[in-house]
Amino acid sequence: MSSETALYRTYRPQIFTDVVGQEQVVKGLEGAIAEETIAHAYLFSGSRGTGKTSVARIFARAIGTEESDIYEIDAASNRGIDDVRALREGVTTMPFLSKYKVYIVDEVHMLTKEAFNALLKTLEEPPAHAVFILATTERDKVPDTIVSRCQSFTFKKQVLFVAKKEGYKLDPAGAELIALLGDGSFRDALGMLQKVMNISSDKKLSIEEIEAITGAPRSELVNDVVHAFGTGAVEQGLLAVQKAAQASVAMDVFLRLILEKVRAVLLVRYAPSLGAEIAEEFTDRDSALVMTLAKDGTRITSKTVGALLAASRQMQFAADKAIPLELALMTEVGQDTK
Repeated sequence: MSSETALYRTYRPQIFTDVVGQEQVVKGLEGAIAEETIAHAYLFSGSRGTGKTSVARIFARAIGTEESDIYEIDAASNRGIDDVRALREGVTTMPFLSKYKVYIVDEVHMLTKEAFNALLKTLEEPPAHAVFILATTERDKVPDTIVSRCQSFTFKKQVLFVAKKEGYKLDPAGAELIALLGDGSFRDALGMLQKVMNISSDKKLSIEEIEAITGAPRSELVNDVVHAFGTGAVEQGLLAVQKAAQASVAMDVFLRLILEKVRAVLLVRYAPSLGAEIAEEFTDRDSALVMTLAKDGTRITSKTVGALLAASRQMQFAADKAIPLELALMTEVGQDTK
C-alpha cells in the first residue's frame, strides 16, 4: 500500500461487522439492540486509537439516531461545571428526528469534580430519550459513582491487531507509541502505522525504528526526565529536555510519554497486582525503570503527576513549549537540592 491512509480505508468501521479486534464489545452492543435493552449510559475505556468514538457513532446509528440527534463533546476542552450544566439543559429537549438523543463524551476523565457531580445528577435520572456514551483512556480517573451507573466495555489495542493482520510484528510498547502519536484518532494512528510499515526494512517494527521513522522522542530522553523526577537529578532532566527541544521533538508528545511512565510508577507502587499488566506496555528497559522507581524512597509522588498535568496545560499557551516542563523539574525536583 502506498497511501498513508490505505490502512484506515481498509479497517475504518462503518457498521458493526466492520469493527475489528473488538468482538466482545460488538457482541454486547448488538445483543442490547436485539433484546431492546438499551442502557442510558455506557462507558467505553481503552487505549488511544482503539476505536471508542467510532463504535459509539456506529451504535448511535444502529439504534436509529439521525446525525442531527448525535452530539459529540470533547471533555478535555469542555470540562467545567458550566459546560455540563449546558449539556443537562439540552438533554431535556426532545430529539429532532429520532427516538434517542445520543451524547458521546470523549476523554470524560478530564471533567472537573464539580462537572462530574453535575453529570451524575443527569445519569441518576436521565430522560427516556437520552443515551450517554462516555469514552476514556483513563478509567481509573472516572469516579466510581459514574462508573456504577454505566454499562462498561473495555477496548483492545487495534494497532496491534492491524499490524498482525498485515503480517508485521509489533510489540505492545510500539503500538502504544503509535497510538499516542495518533493523538486518539484511529485514522491518524493507522496512518502512522502505515508510514512505519512502508519504510521498515523488514516485518519487525521495533520501538527504535518507530522513533526514527516518526520523529518521536527517543525513549532514552524520556527516561532521563522520569529518572530525574525519581532521584532528584535535576540537571540530568534539564539536559534531556534541552536535547529534545534541539531535536525539534513535539514537546506535548514528549510530556505525555513522561507522564505515562510517571503514572505507571505510582500505579505499580500502590497497586502491585497491576505490575505484570503495566510491564506489557513498555520495553524491558522501560519496565525496569518503572519498577525501580516504584519502590518506596523515590521522589515520585502524586504531586509529581499534578506538576506534569499543570505543565501540560501551561504548554498550550507557552511561546517556548519546553519552559513548563523545565519549571516542573526545577520546582518538583530542584527545590530539595538547593
